[in-house]
Amino acid sequence: MTSPTLTRPELTAADRCDRCGAAAQVRALLSSGGELLFCNHHAREYEPKLKEMAAEIQR
Repeated sequence: MTSPTLTRPELTAADRCDRCGAAAQVRALLSSGGELLFCNHHAREYEPKLKEMAAEIQR
């Protein structure tokens, strides 16, 4: 028996960037279990810090 894989739903037009409110294009899954949504602009800006924090970045 295999265990089910948990996946997050696809981003929709209703998902907004946590920094500016623009349409979210990127989801960052934090090792603490939280998530952040970013537009492409803010995803590029924060990507180095997110990688440093070992966040999983989903585009």
